Amino acid sequence: VVVVVVVAPTAALPSARSLFPPPPRRSVVAASASAAGKGAPADADVARAPRPEYVPSRIDDPNYVRVFDTTLRDGEQSPGATLTSSEKLDIARNLAKLGVDIIEAGFPIASPDDLEAVRNIAKIVGNERFEDGYVPVICGLSRANKKDIDASWEGVRHAIRPRIHTFIATSKIHMESKLRKTPDEVVQIAVDAVKYARSLGCDDVEFSPEDAGRSDPKFLHRILTAVVDAGATTLNIPDTVGVCLPEEFGTLIAGIKENVPGEYVISTHCQNDLGLSTANSLAGVANGARQVECTINGIGERAGNASLEEVAMAIWLRGQDKTAIYGAFTGINPVYIYPCSKMVKDFSGMSVQPHKAIVGANAFAHESGIHQDGMLKNKKTYEIIAPETIGYFRGEDSVGVVMGKHSGRHALSSKLKQLGYPLEGDALDEMFNRFKLVAEQKTGGVDDDEIIALVTCEGSQFAGDVDKSASWKLEDVQVVCGTMGLPTATVKMCGPDGMSRVRSEVGSGPVDATYKAIDGIVAAGKVELVEYSVNAVVEGIESLAETRVRVRPMDSVAMKAKSSGEMEARTFTASGADTDIVVASARAYVAATNRMIGFMREKAAAAAKEAETEKKEAEEAKEAVAK
Repeated sequence: VVVVVVVAPTAALPSARSLFPPPPRRSVVAASASAAGKGAPADADVARAPRPEYVPSRIDDPNYVRVFDTTLRDGEQSPGATLTSSEKLDIARNLAKLGVDIIEAGFPIASPDDLEAVRNIAKIVGNERFEDGYVPVICGLSRANKKDIDASWEGVRHAIRPRIHTFIATSKIHMESKLRKTPDEVVQIAVDAVKYARSLGCDDVEFSPEDAGRSDPKFLHRILTAVVDAGATTLNIPDTVGVCLPEEFGTLIAGIKENVPGEYVISTHCQNDLGLSTANSLAGVANGARQVECTINGIGERAGNASLEEVAMAIWLRGQDKTAIYGAFTGINPVYIYPCSKMVKDFSGMSVQPHKAIVGANAFAHESGIHQDGMLKNKKTYEIIAPETIGYFRGEDSVGVVMGKHSGRHALSSKLKQLGYPLEGDALDEMFNRFKLVAEQKTGGVDDDEIIALVTCEGSQFAGDVDKSASWKLEDVQVVCGTMGLPTATVKMCGPDGMSRVRSEVGSGPVDATYKAIDGIVAAGKVELVEYSVNAVVEGIESLAETRVRVRPMDSVAMKAKSSGEMEARTFTASGADTDIVVASARAYVAATNRMIGFMREKAAAAAKEAETEKKEAEEAKEAVAK
């Protein structure tokens, strides 16, 4: 373990921050919220963005750009990202509030879990109409074969607006090295796939020529023309390896628009291998693309995908400039961007870099004295977007109270609402008890970041999905360590049966000993600690410590499939917060273990259900033969 500590003298020259304190922030989303200092507006107070009526193969307003979110499919393929079915449903609901036009809910053929997650989202989110008539399209990915397409249709068909997304590679290197198919064979496979998808009753079919960025443009025009004739309504153009420059990608889109006849919507799907995914997506829009595929926080394979918040806010800000991207606009409701970003970060375990555009911790922070001076005089000198526009309500004056050991439930409830984490009932009581434990150990009050760390760590509804019936609860931790003996930990935990158990273990350090004791109590099999990190939430010796861990079962029973068909071990991520680093570490490890146990139970239940279904079908077939 490497620990880095930075200290500063308490008496020193005044810092730039003290000379130029950050200015108060005013909400630009809801005038009532701004006037009253209440922070985030209620859903009912948000004026939802207008959008044209949905028709699969065309958009009646030529300036409207559809937003296709693939966080739940391509985003979950990020190494280390794992989402349970319940977490996917929560994210899908927030994506609907955000206003994305299409939610790619998953890759149904990958596993029974993925199929069930897609089906659940289609049945629930795909049937929840908003007052303005909006309901998201629910999409499932499939390779260009009948088995994949059948699974995709089974997953999405329950939605009001279902879509099947099928793909096959079209670049020379992919056709020769991966598919081992001739161009003529690839065209026929693509046409057959689209026709089969349409024959199932799906009138909204998207086709993607994988690695289009490295494909021969003439062959691309040929295969796209063929699939449009076969019934494809959206042509998605992926820069699969992120190799294109914006000018090249824009030319590719313009060439398709000019050379592929028929009624269809052109889409972009840009990977970020060269850091150009947002630029390429916008170049596509400027050249005629009217759908952009992206993910929250830009998560995805390798270097990730085009970031939804970056693309959407670039169009929101610059679409008003008729010379930039020709008056383009989307149906995104920006005030939900930051809450969605936080949810995806907490559920997936994929941290957001501090300097990430739009949603990074430093995106609306001003450290330089010159910048702070400009901000004091006019916030527009250095902020092109007000943070409240994206749902970032964190200014001191907008919050209005200092939280400490004398704060009551009402004050905490109000603070949580302002920070975007409303809690009620038992959940609020539990959070209040944990808050008081921390507040009583700190002399300077509890910072907003520390409150967020508490509410998003284990045990909260914002921490991700945990099967309560199978969860373990940490009660006490006691460690002895130092240079004079073996580090020893004693842990007391309450099990799913309500019984308390105590165990002591020795280890290479206090955290290692604690984790061994937890493993011994839970007895969930061999668990590998893949990643461990601890950070101070704010500056100072009294700061809350936030620990994040990632674990995976050693027996490799829990696997997840990539769209390539490859399998990889599924990992489970969780965080814990406490003023004591060892306790924070224990909380995180217990939460990750609970998530792993819950998933295994869910997987076993799904397997049993599938076996029961197969048995029933076999019996029915046997009876039919007998008759």
